Amino acid sequence: MRIFHKTSFDFIRFRKIAYGFSLVLLASGLISLAVKGLNYGIDFRGGSEVLIRFDKNIDVSTVRSVLDVAGISGSLKQYGLDRSFLFSTVFNGDTNDLKSLVSHALDDRLKGNRHEIVRIDAVGPSIASDLKWSAVKALLASLLAILLYVGFRFELKFATAGVVAIFHDILTVLGLFSILGGLFDFMPLEMDQSIIAAFLTIAGYSITDTVVVYDRIRERIRGQKPSEYERIFNESMNQTLSRTIITSGTVLLSVLVLFIFAGPAIRGFAFAVFVGILIGTYSSIFVAAPLVYDWLRLSKSPVHLRGSKVS
Repeated sequence: MRIFHKTSFDFIRFRKIAYGFSLVLLASGLISLAVKGLNYGIDFRGGSEVLIRFDKNIDVSTVRSVLDVAGISGSLKQYGLDRSFLFSTVFNGDTNDLKSLVSHALDDRLKGNRHEIVRIDAVGPSIASDLKWSAVKALLASLLAILLYVGFRFELKFATAGVVAIFHDILTVLGLFSILGGLFDFMPLEMDQSIIAAFLTIAGYSITDTVVVYDRIRERIRGQKPSEYERIFNESMNQTLSRTIITSGTVLLSVLVLFIFAGPAIRGFAFAVFVGILIGTYSSIFVAAPLVYDWLRLSKSPVHLRGSKVS
């Protein structure tokens, strides 16, 4: 039995409600970004990371309180096994001094549980700034490439709406990282290079899903009157709905397993991809295609679409 086979949802009718929902999501995220900002990892803020491993299981709150009492400020999260923790701090001095401070604090207050400093990684402020700018350039370059690709394959209206939908997806996830960042020990949601990789993944998935909808619209809209556009858009989105739900559902299940079982080290990446695919699936139906419909309706210009059906 096929899922969502021969549906007849009136997506275009409810597009303004979807626009309002999207605006609320974006406004909430942007307000949080302006007021609270982001919880940056050392990749983008500079500082040091210390990987600590204990002989016996120990709670993360216990280790954090010991470091706080010793005056060593920073964030702490589990890293893989329960006995391993990753401590991030803005300490920019000699790594040997940091190692000594952490070791003495743990030795003095956790004498019954021996520890080992597995490694210390340090990133200087100038390098962190370069990494942040490189990440921004990578995102902008990918969006430009997508705009050119979709613009060549369809037309500018479709390409612009697709890129707007991608911005919608990425800014929504970015806003959630600001709102939820630092609230949960099991999921610190720090902005680092892995999250930039997640954003690029989201952009690629979102435009792929959007192109499937666009392609079905392209098959049917040639030579049609503007009065037929609403029917064509609705029927096209309904015809691709089964493929969209099945594809997104299988990917979401895989990412959910990664989020639950892969450990805190990549939980932020898994969270970003999970939410991004969820929002991207929504935006391909309720943002990208309706924006094209409204643009065509308001401009009253003929549609010139390139290419033919992709098998």
